[in-house]
Amino acid sequence: MTDSSQADSQTIAVYDQQAARYRDVVRNTPDKNLKIFLQTVPTGAKILDFGCGVGNASAAMVQAGLEVDAADASEGMLELAAEHTGLNLIKMEFAALDAVEDYDAIWANFSLLHARRSELSDILKAIVTALKPNGLFFMSLKEGSGEARDSIGRRYTYYSLDECVTYLETAGFTIEQTTSGSGKGLDGSVSNWLGFFARKKK
Repeated sequence: MTDSSQADSQTIAVYDQQAARYRDVVRNTPDKNLKIFLQTVPTGAKILDFGCGVGNASAAMVQAGLEVDAADASEGMLELAAEHTGLNLIKMEFAALDAVEDYDAIWANFSLLHARRSELSDILKAIVTALKPNGLFFMSLKEGSGEARDSIGRRYTYYSLDECVTYLETAGFTIEQTTSGSGKGLDGSVSNWLGFFARKKK
């Protein structure tokens, strides 16, 4: 799968092969962004965890009383996510999202950075369509420029703050809050990241 409308097969293969190691390095307790998200969405809300990985964030959402569709393109990740109870697991690539006003909120934490820059506008439009009116959206991306593979073969697209604001506003979102920080990834490198809480415009 190499064209711009499909997920990157090499990136998915890395996650399939290294899912267990990924589970060992990811945070098991909610980070600051997930805490904000959980405090913002109402109990009982229907959530899409769009790129759920091993399901840690999805599990925290379920524990908070939310209904969660946990979607990922990696079979290896979903196998580990299945160890959590209460998740509706969906094997899905970004381009396959076709829901219409189905979700109260969508969580895309360090997932959309694996899409090509040329795909992001269409993905964000699909997310807007999938959200209910005034629905909440969170995404986080790595800060920088260009597209490149990391040392273990995953494809990344890097963005500036201004770029992200433009993409979100053009897609139909109003940005409510931005966050930032840095952290070590699966490949051992430390990267700066940007996070955005946004609302679907009424």
